[in-house]
Amino acid sequence: MARPTSTPAALVAPSLAVAVLCLVVWSASAEFWLDEFTTDGDVRKDYDRSGRQVASLVLDRRSGAGFNSTRKYLFGEFSVEMKLVAGNSAGTVTSFYLTSGEGDEHDEIDMEFMGNSSGSPTVLNTNVWASGDGKKEHQFYLWFDPAADFHKYKIIWNDKNIIFQVDDVTVRVFKRYDDLPYPDAKPMAVHATLWDGSYWATEKGKVPIDWSGAPFVVSYRAYTANACAVVDGRSTSCPAGGNEWMDRQPDDTDRLTVAWARRNCLQYNYCDDGWRFPQGFPGECARN
Repeated sequence: MARPTSTPAALVAPSLAVAVLCLVVWSASAEFWLDEFTTDGDVRKDYDRSGRQVASLVLDRRSGAGFNSTRKYLFGEFSVEMKLVAGNSAGTVTSFYLTSGEGDEHDEIDMEFMGNSSGSPTVLNTNVWASGDGKKEHQFYLWFDPAADFHKYKIIWNDKNIIFQVDDVTVRVFKRYDDLPYPDAKPMAVHATLWDGSYWATEKGKVPIDWSGAPFVVSYRAYTANACAVVDGRSTSCPAGGNEWMDRQPDDTDRLTVAWARRNCLQYNYCDDGWRFPQGFPGECARN
């Protein structure tokens, strides 16, 4: 956010009045990006100081909250800025993800943020599901305080790979192999949620939500979907121009940042969890 510059005192009042008037007119006429979604629970619309649209999800004892897109997509680049729950967020789960539904054969691409006790690092859980086959988590400690300000989170999904980014830094690439499950046929909607994950989220469920800190709030802004939308459940309508994501594969910079994230931030890799896979690791583990 830009730092405000000083203004002569004589101009403060009229300038402020004009700014407020412009904001009110713009706010009333501009379409809110959240209008492309259906909502559940306590979901609030607002604007930040620079006039950017902000959607906030609220979690209390009664329920969590979320929104999901009315459109479904088959491949695309999906980005949002998020400001996570401040203070003691242990037990909460915040998400930004794609899913084809909830059936046994569903596809899904996850970015989930597991709440933490005050002072502990926040864990980003990334996962990929294909035809109901999941258990492909990479979990990273974030290297900043995600509740202090907004940060950008992005999913790039095409027929070659899935790229997970934090503040435009690639932290994980999930590559497609022709003989292994990959989400490439089922259209997916965009979802965001805030919910009570006490049984799982923090230290494997050892630290539940402290409801004395409720309500818990997470905020989203600057959402974009540069993606192929499914029309009538059959064909897809892809954007003209700005579609570099369609052929996006990791370059040298991506490989360097993925290696950096593995060395410095990765705290769980399913391909290292032999207890979880007593019959042998998933096929991609030996190839990555």
